[in-house]
Amino acid sequence: MLAPVTHHARIRMQQRGIPDGAVDLLLDYGREKRAGKGRRLVSFDKRSRRRMARELGLAALRRIERYLDAYAVVGRDDTIVTVGHRRRRFEDW
Repeated sequence: MLAPVTHHARIRMQQRGIPDGAVDLLLDYGREKRAGKGRRLVSFDKRSRRRMARELGLAALRRIERYLDAYAVVGRDDTIVTVGHRRRRFEDW
């Protein structure tokens, strides 16, 4: 795990079936948006998916396909606050 994870985030990862490796990829390749109060929302967008496919290969991308809708909220101190699966567009938040 690249970044420290809060107890809450660890529980959410377990409940939602999101492994450490998927969160690592999310932090490495995901796109960040401001989420208020100094937090950042990190998720995979089309550009980050293309970059992953190019760097990791299509076979690897297919293996992690079920986690491509994952997101993470990262605090000011770069601690992962929570993780989840997107159910709607972030622009609607």
